[in-house]
Amino acid sequence: MERYTFPADFEWGTATASYQVEGAVREDGRSDSIWDVFSREPGKVHMGADGSVACDQYHRYEEDIALIASLGFKAYRFSIAWPRVIPDGTGGVNDAGLDYYRRLCDCIHAHGMKATATIYHWDLPAVLQETGGWTNRGIVDAFTAYADACFRGLGDRVDSWITVNEPFCVTYLGYYYGEHAPGHCSLDETIAAIHHVNLAHGRTVELYRKTGLKAPIGITWNLSTPRPYDSSAESARAAEYAIAVKSRVFTDPVLRGCYPELVKELGFRFPEEKGDMEIISQPIDFIGLNYYSEDAVRYSETEPFRFRTAPDWHPVTDMGWPIVPDGLLRQLRWISSESGNIPMFITENGSAEPDTVTPDGRVHDPGRIDYLRKHFKAAAEAVSEGLNLRGYYIWSFIDNFEWAKGYSKRFGIVYCDYTTLERIPKDSAYFVKDVIENLSDWR
Repeated sequence: MERYTFPADFEWGTATASYQVEGAVREDGRSDSIWDVFSREPGKVHMGADGSVACDQYHRYEEDIALIASLGFKAYRFSIAWPRVIPDGTGGVNDAGLDYYRRLCDCIHAHGMKATATIYHWDLPAVLQETGGWTNRGIVDAFTAYADACFRGLGDRVDSWITVNEPFCVTYLGYYYGEHAPGHCSLDETIAAIHHVNLAHGRTVELYRKTGLKAPIGITWNLSTPRPYDSSAESARAAEYAIAVKSRVFTDPVLRGCYPELVKELGFRFPEEKGDMEIISQPIDFIGLNYYSEDAVRYSETEPFRFRTAPDWHPVTDMGWPIVPDGLLRQLRWISSESGNIPMFITENGSAEPDTVTPDGRVHDPGRIDYLRKHFKAAAEAVSEGLNLRGYYIWSFIDNFEWAKGYSKRFGIVYCDYTTLERIPKDSAYFVKDVIENLSDWR
C-alpha cells in the first residue's frame, strides 16, 4: 500500500476567525459588528449565544499561539475584525485595534510560524449595515479603505493575505437564506451583494499591487461543485446550474472577467458598471478553498435555481454534512482546470463532532481523525497528480462560536471548556502533529 506524503515545504496550518474566537467585543475601541446585532435578535442564534467572550483569544493569544506551534503547525490563519480597525466603518483608524494584530503577528513569528491574515471574515461594522451593507455599492470604497489600513498597519508582519472568506456565505446566507447576519431573504439583495463582494475583492487586490508589499494575496472560496444524482442528462444539467449559481458567480468574474450565462438565464441581473470586470479580474497569487462536503443534485423545474439536493448515502458529521473525501479531490481538479493551476491552499477543512471530556481528562475524537485522514489522502493524491496544492489549514484550531449554531457544534482539534476557558488538545491534535512531522503511517 502506498504511503502518502507531502512535500517538505508543504504549508500546514490551522485557522480561526475573529468573531468566533476573540471575545473582548467592548474593548480597545471595538464597535458592534452585524454579528453582535444579529446575535441579540431572539431566535437567530442557538440558545441566544454570542461572541462576546467566545474563546477569549484576545487575552489568551500567547497561550494559543504557543499551543499551535507545539502541534507542529507552520502557519496560523486568523481574521482581522473590521470593527476593531475602523469602528465607524469609515473614517478614522483605531490604532489600538491594529496593535492587537501587530502583537498577534509578532507572537506567531516568534514561534517560527507564518501569519496568514483574512481581511474580511463576516464581521461587518453594524453601522455600515444601516446603509445597506453589501447591497450598497458604497461599501466597496469603505472596504478598500479598511483594507488599506490593514496593509499600512500590518503589511510588514503578514506573510499571506486573503481578501474575503467565503463570499457565498456573505451573500447567500446573509441576504438570501437569512441564516447568517444580517438575516435578509431577498434575491435582488443577494445579487447586488455578490457583485459588490466581487468588486471589493478586485479593488483590494488592485490597491495592494500599488503598495509595494510582496506577500502573496488571494481569496478564499467555499465552492459548491456537486456531483449529478445519476447518469441522466437532467442531473448533469442540475449540477451545471448548481455550480453556476453557487460557485461560478464568484470564480468566473475573478478568473474569466465575466458572469456565467446560466445565471443570466435564471434572471440574475448584476449591478455591473463599466470597468468593473477589469477590476474584479485582477490576477491573484493563490486560491484558498474551504471544503467540508459534497452534495448530489437532481434537476427540478419547480426550484428557483433548477436543482435540488438529492438523497445521499455517505455518513455525516455532527453538522449533518455528508463526508465525501473524494469530493475534495474532484473540487481541486475542477478549480485547477478553471484557474490554469495557479497555487491553491485548502484554507479550511475539518469536522464537527460531539466531543466530551472523558474521566481521564482527554478528548477522544476518532470520527474527526478518520475524517481528516481520508481528506489528507485526497489532498496527497492531488499533489501526486501535479495539482498545485501548496498547503492545508485545519478548521479549526479550537472549538468556537459556530455562527447561528452558537456553541452547540465543535470543530476544534483543541477542546475549549466554555466555563473555565481551559484548552485541551484532542486526540486529533496529536494525530495531525504526527502527520505534519511525518512520524506515522497515517494511510
